[in-house]
Amino acid sequence: MKVLMFGWEFPPHISGGLGTACYGLTKGLASLKNTEVLFVVPKAFGDEDQSLIQLIGANKTAIAQKEFLFNETGTKIDYLEVNSEVIPYVTEEEFWTLKNQTTYKKARFIKTDEGFNVDFSGGYGPNLIGEIKNYAVVADIIARENDFDIIHAHDWLAYPAGIAAKRASGKPLVIHVHATDFDRSGGNVNPTVYAIEREGMEIADKIIAVSNFTRQTIIEKYNIPPEKIVTVYNAVEPQTNKHNLNIKKGVNEKLVTFLGRITMQKGPEYFIEAAHLVLKKKDNVRFVMAGSGDKMAEMVERVAHLGMADKFHFTGFLEGEDVNQMFQMTDVFVMPSVSEPFGIVPLEAMQADVPVIISNQSGVSEILKHAIKIDFWDTYAMADAIYGLLTYPALSGFLKKSGKKEVGGLKWHHSAKRVQEIYENLLNV
Repeated sequence: MKVLMFGWEFPPHISGGLGTACYGLTKGLASLKNTEVLFVVPKAFGDEDQSLIQLIGANKTAIAQKEFLFNETGTKIDYLEVNSEVIPYVTEEEFWTLKNQTTYKKARFIKTDEGFNVDFSGGYGPNLIGEIKNYAVVADIIARENDFDIIHAHDWLAYPAGIAAKRASGKPLVIHVHATDFDRSGGNVNPTVYAIEREGMEIADKIIAVSNFTRQTIIEKYNIPPEKIVTVYNAVEPQTNKHNLNIKKGVNEKLVTFLGRITMQKGPEYFIEAAHLVLKKKDNVRFVMAGSGDKMAEMVERVAHLGMADKFHFTGFLEGEDVNQMFQMTDVFVMPSVSEPFGIVPLEAMQADVPVIISNQSGVSEILKHAIKIDFWDTYAMADAIYGLLTYPALSGFLKKSGKKEVGGLKWHHSAKRVQEIYENLLNV
């Protein structure tokens, strides 16, 4: 079985949990028998790990130029596909020339380089919607040029690409909902994003949700039939060799860490309020907010207003080895998310022998037993949990030992096996 999979990012070029989850699931699928993954991203940088999969960059796929080998002569000839609704152009002058010559309404002009490749940023810039649409155009071509059995598209960024591949090939489409705009916006959804999400959900043959929390959102907010949606929980990559570093804090104080995007969805303001409550009772503790986001300036201002700037640190965005080192110094990890479809970071913290506190409003709370769970808005309960873990070694030690054992059983191989079963049911094999 060959899977044509569309994502938006792939290690080492990731900016959050989406890329981490895609990589873990892809590796899990590649380890299974009779499953091969062809993974497509908008921009391939060239340094991605392709030991287990084949990676295609949409930025490396020409949208008009083809090469044919004539058997009779053994020579190659290039030609341009001009009888198409997609018309590539290189310069602005060429665009207007083509525009004036075009007589049919459905023509779509796409700017390319001289090799007819579309330039993708590979990020989340101001032209994101335009890049998503261009990604779908290239996905149509990739689907026509490759052999595969099923299509799998990760999150709303890749849904149009998955739809285009389905229409070009007639193969079944699975979409993977890692988050919805209701999670990211707190209910104040972007109509454009919502429309893309809903179209993907309606056209898909099957929907994978990362938690029952997310599954319920899809049912209630997008009016999708429950029988169309299957929950498959995320997992975590083994990190056995990365947490044996002898990292020193530099201060003789306890460290409590928030690690994630500093946005409304992640609840950073509740972490700060809980920190203020803890510092009223316990002095030998510092708090770290690791990450970046649109609420960063507001959070810095709030910390200063509460008069605890000397006890609070903002590190900015962390990745790779910096995250591992942060966990090595951390005594308590807190994820106070307002709306978290899953949440992989607590699993990574537990792997590093760090006790965790998570909100009841997170998907990961559905599967974890050895974590303290609180409502994101209950800052007093959050502060009590932090204080307890910092004050009572027996409690902290129990959660460290039991948590690490528990998370050791959450393997991507198991998640991939469940996804493989979904593929097989759709293909009736």
